[in-house]
Amino acid sequence: MKNSIIRKGGRETLLSYSGNVSDASINSLLELAEHKLSQQNDKPTTRKKVFRVFVETLQNLYHHVDVRLPDKTKSSIRLSLKKNKKEYHVQTTNAVRSSEVTALKNGIDKFNAMTLSELKQYYRNKLSKGHFTNDESGAGLGFADIIRKSGEKISYSFKPVNQDYSYFSLRIKVLA
Repeated sequence: MKNSIIRKGGRETLLSYSGNVSDASINSLLELAEHKLSQQNDKPTTRKKVFRVFVETLQNLYHHVDVRLPDKTKSSIRLSLKKNKKEYHVQTTNAVRSSEVTALKNGIDKFNAMTLSELKQYYRNKLSKGHFTNDESGAGLGFADIIRKSGEKISYSFKPVNQDYSYFSLRIKVLA
């Protein structure tokens, strides 16, 4: 786990991780992110919002990283937290089954198309009905919650590994 701040193109890398996901690595990443954010000169509400988005992306990775690539190794993840003067960026990459790509795209696109008030209503409805997992779109409350907390649309991409697997990258911006 990299712990140093790297400046490149006006953007600081506060945290960068590449490896397997475990309870221990999740706890270490959360502690490090909280520490790095506490050193920033932003409003406490901004730091809290960034941390909440970071937590949600880690939860997403933790629950969906159990994909074994063709060489039979468990896939690893990449995660970074970066900042420039105006915004933070949380980026993740992990392997997914190619059969899940369409549902993930549809789900994210559905949430990206909603207004913040529509997202809040959707979130409340799902919670009141006890629906915490994936719905018919292939995306659960996690993506809706990320957009609600960040106030920004989710950017994403898929890069095929082969016909069975693709790398799924998420990019979330939070204004500072």
